[in-house]
Amino acid sequence: MRLIDYLDKGAMLGAQAPCMRMGDKDLSYAQVQSLSHRVARVLQGFGIRPGAKVAVLSGNDPVPFSCVFGISRAAAVWCPINPRNEAAENRFVLDAFDCEGLLFHSAYAPLVAQIRPELPKLRALVCLDQALPFAPSLDQCLAGVDEAPLDVPAIDDLAMIAGTGGTTGSPKGVMLSGRNLESMSALTLMGYPFEGRPAYLALAPLTHAAGVLCLPVMALGGCVVIMPRPDLGEFLHLIEQHRITHTFLPPTLIYMLLQHPQLEHTRLDSLQCFWYGAAPIAAARLEEALHKIGPVMAQLFGQTEAPMMVSMMAPKEHFNADGSVARRRLASAGRPGPLVQVGIMDADGRLLPTGESGEIVVRGSLVMMGYYKDPKATEEASRHGWHHTGDIGLLDADGFLYIVDRAKDMIISGGFNIYSVEVEQALLAHPDVQDSAVVGLPDEKWGERVVAVLQLHAGRSCEAEAIQSFVKARLGSVKAPKQIEIWPELPRSKVGKVLKKDIRAMLLAAQLR
Repeated sequence: MRLIDYLDKGAMLGAQAPCMRMGDKDLSYAQVQSLSHRVARVLQGFGIRPGAKVAVLSGNDPVPFSCVFGISRAAAVWCPINPRNEAAENRFVLDAFDCEGLLFHSAYAPLVAQIRPELPKLRALVCLDQALPFAPSLDQCLAGVDEAPLDVPAIDDLAMIAGTGGTTGSPKGVMLSGRNLESMSALTLMGYPFEGRPAYLALAPLTHAAGVLCLPVMALGGCVVIMPRPDLGEFLHLIEQHRITHTFLPPTLIYMLLQHPQLEHTRLDSLQCFWYGAAPIAAARLEEALHKIGPVMAQLFGQTEAPMMVSMMAPKEHFNADGSVARRRLASAGRPGPLVQVGIMDADGRLLPTGESGEIVVRGSLVMMGYYKDPKATEEASRHGWHHTGDIGLLDADGFLYIVDRAKDMIISGGFNIYSVEVEQALLAHPDVQDSAVVGLPDEKWGERVVAVLQLHAGRSCEAEAIQSFVKARLGSVKAPKQIEIWPELPRSKVGKVLKKDIRAMLLAAQLR
């Protein structure tokens, strides 16, 4: 299936049914279909041919997301651009991915004006919401365009090129095929509850996880309710107003949601599946969510190169057969999906037995085609015939996957391997701690010492010594942080992930002062 096929499948189930909603914008499947045909013709008019790369730069909104299906209809390749990126990073991405078209919202006009002189490959520049001196508006481009159905055959199966984020250097372009996204959608529909027409609430950026999760929802003729900006109060209001059945939040936002005063007053009985992922979640917070939100929490683990569904934990798997919370299992990332092979590999390419830790490797139709124009990085990531995730983990006797750390985040202190995620989990069990980051710093005695940086819940205070004792009681003195810092906020990436690299750099700089 191509991207456009999910929209067309939903339209077959009810052309007048709501497809996308945001505020007073309400687009039916028929309206999104019509817009996709017209956008495809506009792109053809600019000289966009099958296989050409077209980027979308916008916040969450139904119109730019509808344009994604126009890109697919024209047999072009969608390149989602993160609106939170700096100008230099977006210029790099647009150039490195050979983008010939850019559809953007006027909020990003200054950024586009700054970088477009350095992008000679761009032949189509369209502002989504208003005309600009250097770009026509989408409405101007659509005026008089034929609404007749358009079906341009694809030249290959490449559906989208997604950037890796660039936290370890320049972003790499992950080539995802229609087959990759079809596998992800099939796994989603196989592994999680879907009853009736789903209503999916997208708070997270549609350029990331929230976007591809729309595809299985559309395949069932469901409605995507789009939030233009993060607002947890509005998030709760929309769940109740639209009888939301499915949604997704990263753990950091779930922690904030659990403290939100409106949560206990919101009707949540429509929820079938509340996905969490993109970072490890604290088992103690997850158990709290099961009580406060309900037995609907559902884990997913993946990465851009193997989108979303490497391993999965459906709502029912959070509980034992007798209905009690499966506490040990809450620390896992679920079980490998039925269409995915997952192994644990050592540095020599040997697959390790049950219970042993090593790098998590994956293979199957979920895994990317490769990195765009980067055969060396593709070869490195796919050595020994498996995709290498960069995560360290183990599989237990019941087939549950446990992620113990990112390979680059492991700390070696006094000759012991210490996994930062394990220490972070212990810290997050403390009632005053909202979020934590654990890094290793050079130490004359230990080689590296364990350092924890904490963000406390609003209005809470706690002594570092008390938290150190709390962790020591759970993990022992070797793994307990030797140094604890309490900061008002932890630095985060554009998608909300805690930036350990930046934290470590700030701690080292402070040490030198």
